[in-house]
Amino acid sequence: MKSKSLRVLFICFVLPLSIFSQDKFTLRGTISDSNTNETLIGVTVLISELQTGTSTNEYGFFSITLPEANYTIQISYLGYKTINRSINLNQNLNLNFSMEESSESLNEIVITENVEKLDLKRPQMSVNSLSINTIKQMPVVLGEVDIIKSITLLPGVTNAGEGSSGFNIRGGSVDQNLILLDEATIFNSSHLFGFFSVFNPDAIKDLKLFKGGIPAKYGGRVSSVLDIYQKEGNSNNFKLSGGIGLVSSRLMAEGPLKKNKGSFLVAGRSSYAHLFLPLFDIDNSAYFYDLNTKLSYRINDNNSVYLSGYFGRDVFEISDSFENTYGNSVLNFRWNHLFTDKLFSNLSLIYSDYYYGLKLNFVEFDWNSGIQNFNLRYDLKHYLTPKLKLEYGLNSIYYSFNPGEIRPTTETSGINSFDLIKKYAFENALYVDAEQQISDNFSVSYGLRMSSFLRLGQDELNVYENDEAVVFNQDLQIYEKARPIGTESSNRSDVIESFLNFEPRFSMSYQLNQNTAVKASYNRMSQYLHLLSNTSSPTPLDVWAPSGNFIKPQLLDQFAIGYFKTIQNDAYSLEIESFYKTIQNRIDYIDGADLIANNAIEQIVLNGRSRAYGLEILLRKNEGAFKGWLAYTLSKSEQQTPGRTPLETGINNGEWYSTPWDKTHDISLTASYKVSEKWSFSSNFIFQTGLPVTFPNGQYVYNGLSVPSFESRNASRLPSYHRLDVSAIYNPKPDSTKRWKGEWVFSIYNAYNRRNAASIDFRQNRNTGQNEAVRLAIFGIIPSVTYNFKF
Repeated sequence: MKSKSLRVLFICFVLPLSIFSQDKFTLRGTISDSNTNETLIGVTVLISELQTGTSTNEYGFFSITLPEANYTIQISYLGYKTINRSINLNQNLNLNFSMEESSESLNEIVITENVEKLDLKRPQMSVNSLSINTIKQMPVVLGEVDIIKSITLLPGVTNAGEGSSGFNIRGGSVDQNLILLDEATIFNSSHLFGFFSVFNPDAIKDLKLFKGGIPAKYGGRVSSVLDIYQKEGNSNNFKLSGGIGLVSSRLMAEGPLKKNKGSFLVAGRSSYAHLFLPLFDIDNSAYFYDLNTKLSYRINDNNSVYLSGYFGRDVFEISDSFENTYGNSVLNFRWNHLFTDKLFSNLSLIYSDYYYGLKLNFVEFDWNSGIQNFNLRYDLKHYLTPKLKLEYGLNSIYYSFNPGEIRPTTETSGINSFDLIKKYAFENALYVDAEQQISDNFSVSYGLRMSSFLRLGQDELNVYENDEAVVFNQDLQIYEKARPIGTESSNRSDVIESFLNFEPRFSMSYQLNQNTAVKASYNRMSQYLHLLSNTSSPTPLDVWAPSGNFIKPQLLDQFAIGYFKTIQNDAYSLEIESFYKTIQNRIDYIDGADLIANNAIEQIVLNGRSRAYGLEILLRKNEGAFKGWLAYTLSKSEQQTPGRTPLETGINNGEWYSTPWDKTHDISLTASYKVSEKWSFSSNFIFQTGLPVTFPNGQYVYNGLSVPSFESRNASRLPSYHRLDVSAIYNPKPDSTKRWKGEWVFSIYNAYNRRNAASIDFRQNRNTGQNEAVRLAIFGIIPSVTYNFKF
C-alpha cells in the first residue's frame, strides 16, 4: 500500500515537475513487418508513463519529443504482437522496430485502422479503412476479390448497381471521388465495365477512405478521397503468391534487391474466360489484364526512394467489326528525406494517363481519347511536440485533355482524319494542416488549402452572343444549343480563364470518458475537373473536361457530427455520424444532350447545385471467433438547376429532384466465423432502396410515329435491391512448415438467386400490341471457387 501511494505521488507531483525542468529529446524511427520488412502504416506508439503517443505515417515513420526520463514504449498494431520496450531517453534516439504477426491476423475483421482508446482523442472522423485480409475473405462475384465492391459495404458508400463502375459517397457522383494509387490519380477504377476493380489485392498494402473531415493535403474532388498504397516488396526473402480462379488468375513475385535495404514487387492479373467462347461458337469476347510494379531502396537512415507503376487494359470485341480498349497507366517516383528527427519530407513526381480507344472496322476508322497529367508533390510533416503536428506542402498538376481523334484505317474508308479540340490546364495548391491536443479530453485539427486553376489556351474556342452557349426557347419552353458567332484562338501558354479558392478544414474531438467521444468537422473543397456523363454509372466513353468560361468549378461545404463509443474494452464499437453538404456549380444537362464526339460541350450543360444529408450507423464486433459489422445509412441526395432568368423554366421546372444515385435506405451486414484452423465462413447481406429513374407517362402520334412523353426527372424508382453472398475458406494444412501454403475459397454470389433490376425498358408486346415493362437483370446466382497459394 505504501509503494502504491509513493507511485501516485510520483505521477501526480514529481513527474510533472521533472517535465518542466529536464531537457527534451526526440525518439524517432520506422516500424516494419518482421517477416517481409514491409513498413507498417498507422502503428500506435504509446508512452505508458505519460499516456501520450503518436502513430506511423504512410511510410512507417514516427517521431515524438519527450523530456529526459526512463520510459516504457508500447507499440501496437492490429494483427500483430504488441511490443513493450524500456528506454532511457537521455539523447536523441533512432530506433527501428520489427513486429511479428499474431496467429489470428489472417482472420481479423476490422473497419478502422486502429481501435485503440487513443483514437477516440484524435479529431479525425468520417474515415474508414479495411484490412486486405478482410477484403480477401468477402464473397464476391465470379470469385475475384474486389476492393471497390468491398468498401460499398461501409456506411455512406454505394454504387449504381450490379455491373456499374465506381462508387458513390454520401450522395455524390462517381467523378467526385479522388482515387489515388501510390499518390497517382486513377481516373477509371473498374475493369470490364464495373464487374471488377483495377486494384490487385495481392499488391495492396493499405487503403483509407475519407468521406468527410478531409485533411488539407487532399484536394481536387468534392465527395471523397480513396488513398491506396501498394506493398513495397519483401526485402528479406524471395516470395511467390497468387490465385487461380474460374475466370481470372493472378501472380505476384517479390524479393530483395539488397537484403534489408531494397526490394522489388511485380504483380499481374488476367482474365481468360474469353478463351473458351469459341467452343460455343461465340465470336465476341471481353477480358482485362493489369500489372503492378514497385522498387524500394533505403539509401541510409535519412533517405529512401521508391519507383512504382501500374498498367491496365480492358478489351471488348464484337466479332471482327468492333474493338474497344481502355485503361489506366501511372508511374510515380518518390523520395523520402528526413531533415531532422522532427521533420519528414516526401517529394513525388507522378505521371498518370487514362486512354480510351475504339476500332470500328465496319466503317474503317479508329477513335482515340483520354486524359493525361503530370504531377509534382512536395509534402512535409513536422512533429513539433507530442501534442502538435504540422503538415504542409505544395502540389502542381499539368493536364492535357484529348476529347477525341478519328483516324481512317484504310485509304478507301472515305473517312477524313478529325481531331476534337484539345484542352490544357494547370491546377496548383498550397496547404497547411495542424493536429493539436488542447487537453486530455479535447483535440482539434485545422488547416487551409489554397487552390488555383488556370485554363490554358487552345487552338479554337467558340464565342457566343451574350456569352451564353445554351439559350432558352420561350415558344417551346426548352433549352437549345446556341449558335457560335465566331471563334478565338490562343497560345497554349495563355491563360484564358483562372480560378482561386480558399478551402478551410476543421475537425474536433471531445472525449466524454475513456470509452466515448463526440466529434465534429467542416470542410470546403473545390473540384475543377468534370466527368461528362448522362448515365447513372459512367462508361469508358465518358469524357473529362476542365472548368472554364462555361463550366464553373464545383464548390463543396460539408458539416458532420458524430458519436463514437467502444464497448467491453473495444470488443464492440459504435459509430454514429450525421452529415449535411451542399455543392455549387454541379453540372446538369439539357434534355436530349449528346455527349459523344461533341466539340462544343458547353452547348448542352448548365451550372446547377446539389445537396445531400443523412445519418450513418456502424456497429462492429472486433474480437472472438465471430466478427463483423452492421452498417446502415439513411440519406437523401438532390439536385436543382433553376432558370437563369425569371423567364426560364430551368431543368425539371427548376425544382429539386433526386440524383441518379440517391438511395434512401442502405443496409449492409457482414459477418465472419472461424470454426477451426482449417475452416472459416463469411457472408454479406445487402438491402438498398431502388435507384431513381425517369419513366414514360404517356405517348402521342406525330406524322405516323409514336412519340413517348416522360414524367419529371427521376420521379420513379427501380425495385429495391437485395442479395445474400456466402463463402468458405478451407486451409487443408494450417500447421504445415513447408514453404508452399495453399487455401481454397468457395463462394456463392446472390445465394437465393434474386433477379435485381439493372434497368426497366418499355416496349410494345408483338403478340398483344400492348405496352409492357421489361426488367433487365445482370446476375443471378453465381458459384465460384479460387485456389490461393504462397511460396
